[in-house]
Amino acid sequence: MVLVDTSAWIEWLIGSPTGDKVEAHLPEQADWLVPTMVQLELAKWLTREVGEDKADQVIAFTQVCHVVPLDTEVALAAAEVCREHRLATADAIIFATARTHQAKLVTCDAHFDDLPGVTLIKKVRG
Repeated sequence: MVLVDTSAWIEWLIGSPTGDKVEAHLPEQADWLVPTMVQLELAKWLTREVGEDKADQVIAFTQVCHVVPLDTEVALAAAEVCREHRLATADAIIFATARTHQAKLVTCDAHFDDLPGVTLIKKVRG
Protein backbone atom coordinates (compact mmCIF):
# COMPACT_ATOMS: atom_id res chain seq x y z
CA MET A 1 0.00 0.00 0.00
CA VAL A 2 1.06 3.55 -0.74
CA LEU A 3 -0.27 6.65 0.96
CA VAL A 4 0.12 9.67 -1.32
CA ASP A 5 0.31 12.86 0.73
CA THR A 6 -1.71 15.90 -0.35
CA SER A 7 1.42 17.72 -1.51
CA ALA A 8 2.25 14.88 -3.91
CA TRP A 9 -1.35 14.68 -5.11
CA ILE A 10 -1.33 18.39 -5.95
CA GLU A 11 1.97 18.22 -7.85
CA TRP A 12 0.66 15.21 -9.80
CA LEU A 13 -2.73 16.80 -10.52
CA ILE A 14 -1.24 20.05 -11.83
CA GLY A 15 1.22 18.15 -14.02
CA SER A 16 4.29 19.92 -12.66
CA PRO A 17 7.84 18.63 -13.23
CA THR A 18 7.73 17.45 -9.61
CA GLY A 19 4.42 15.75 -10.37
CA ASP A 20 6.14 13.85 -13.18
CA LYS A 21 8.58 12.50 -10.59
CA VAL A 22 5.71 11.65 -8.25
CA GLU A 23 3.97 9.66 -10.98
CA ALA A 24 6.79 7.10 -10.99
CA HIS A 25 5.88 6.25 -7.36
CA LEU A 26 2.11 5.95 -7.78
CA PRO A 27 0.66 2.48 -7.30
CA GLU A 28 -2.20 0.76 -9.06
CA GLN A 29 -5.48 2.26 -7.84
CA ALA A 30 -6.19 -0.80 -5.68
CA ASP A 31 -3.01 -0.11 -3.67
CA TRP A 32 -3.71 3.54 -2.78
CA LEU A 33 -4.33 4.25 0.90
CA VAL A 34 -6.27 7.50 1.33
CA PRO A 35 -6.81 8.98 4.79
CA THR A 36 -9.93 11.09 5.18
CA MET A 37 -7.53 13.91 6.16
CA VAL A 38 -6.09 13.82 2.61
CA GLN A 39 -9.61 13.85 1.18
CA LEU A 40 -10.36 16.96 3.26
CA GLU A 41 -7.17 18.74 2.16
CA LEU A 42 -7.71 17.79 -1.50
CA ALA A 43 -11.35 18.90 -1.51
CA LYS A 44 -10.39 22.22 0.07
CA TRP A 45 -7.52 22.89 -2.36
CA LEU A 46 -9.28 21.65 -5.51
CA THR A 47 -12.48 23.59 -4.83
CA ARG A 48 -10.49 26.77 -4.29
CA GLU A 49 -8.04 26.32 -7.18
CA VAL A 50 -9.90 24.48 -9.96
CA GLY A 51 -13.57 24.30 -8.96
CA GLU A 52 -16.11 21.90 -7.54
CA ASP A 53 -16.41 19.70 -10.64
CA LYS A 54 -12.71 18.77 -10.58
CA ALA A 55 -12.84 18.34 -6.80
CA ASP A 56 -15.78 15.96 -7.18
CA GLN A 57 -13.88 13.93 -9.82
CA VAL A 58 -10.77 13.54 -7.65
CA ILE A 59 -12.74 12.69 -4.52
CA ALA A 60 -14.66 10.09 -6.57
CA PHE A 61 -11.28 8.59 -7.55
CA THR A 62 -10.22 8.45 -3.89
CA GLN A 63 -13.41 6.65 -2.92
CA VAL A 64 -12.44 3.71 -5.13
CA CYS A 65 -9.16 3.45 -3.18
CA HIS A 66 -8.73 2.20 0.41
CA VAL A 67 -10.17 5.11 2.39
CA VAL A 68 -9.08 5.21 6.03
CA PRO A 69 -11.10 7.28 8.50
CA LEU A 70 -9.45 8.85 11.51
CA ASP A 71 -10.06 6.44 14.38
CA THR A 72 -8.82 6.30 17.97
CA GLU A 73 -5.77 4.15 17.14
CA VAL A 74 -4.53 6.56 14.48
CA ALA A 75 -5.43 9.62 16.59
CA LEU A 76 -3.33 8.38 19.52
CA ALA A 77 -0.47 7.42 17.19
CA ALA A 78 -0.66 10.89 15.62
CA ALA A 79 -0.47 12.53 19.05
CA GLU A 80 2.74 10.57 19.69
CA VAL A 81 4.10 11.58 16.27
CA CYS A 82 3.36 15.25 17.05
CA ARG A 83 5.39 14.93 20.23
CA GLU A 84 8.27 12.91 18.75
CA HIS A 85 8.70 14.63 15.39
CA ARG A 86 7.02 18.00 15.95
CA LEU A 87 4.73 17.59 12.96
CA ALA A 88 1.58 19.67 12.52
CA THR A 89 -1.60 17.79 13.36
CA ALA A 90 -2.66 17.04 9.76
CA ASP A 91 0.85 15.83 8.85
CA ALA A 92 0.98 13.69 12.00
CA ILE A 93 -2.36 12.08 11.14
CA ILE A 94 -1.16 11.30 7.62
CA PHE A 95 2.16 9.88 8.84
CA ALA A 96 0.51 7.87 11.62
CA THR A 97 -2.03 6.47 9.16
CA ALA A 98 0.76 5.26 6.88
CA ARG A 99 2.62 3.67 9.81
CA THR A 100 -0.49 2.06 11.27
CA HIS A 101 -1.32 0.47 7.92
CA GLN A 102 2.31 -0.37 7.07
CA ALA A 103 2.14 1.74 3.94
CA LYS A 104 4.85 3.70 2.19
CA LEU A 105 4.26 7.47 2.35
CA VAL A 106 4.99 9.46 -0.83
CA THR A 107 5.23 13.20 -0.27
CA CYS A 108 6.72 16.44 -1.55
CA ASP A 109 6.54 18.00 1.91
CA ALA A 110 9.98 18.52 3.47
CA HIS A 111 8.44 18.22 6.97
CA PHE A 112 8.56 14.44 6.45
CA ASP A 113 12.26 14.35 5.50
CA ASP A 114 14.22 11.58 7.23
CA LEU A 115 11.14 9.89 8.72
CA PRO A 116 10.97 6.10 8.30
CA GLY A 117 8.86 4.74 5.45
CA VAL A 118 8.77 8.08 3.65
CA THR A 119 9.68 8.67 0.01
CA LEU A 120 10.34 12.41 -0.29
CA ILE A 121 10.10 13.76 -3.83
CA LYS A 122 11.97 17.04 -3.73
CA LYS A 123 10.34 19.87 -5.62
CA VAL A 124 11.86 20.60 -9.02
CA ARG A 125 12.69 24.26 -9.44
CA GLY A 126 12.02 26.04 -12.69
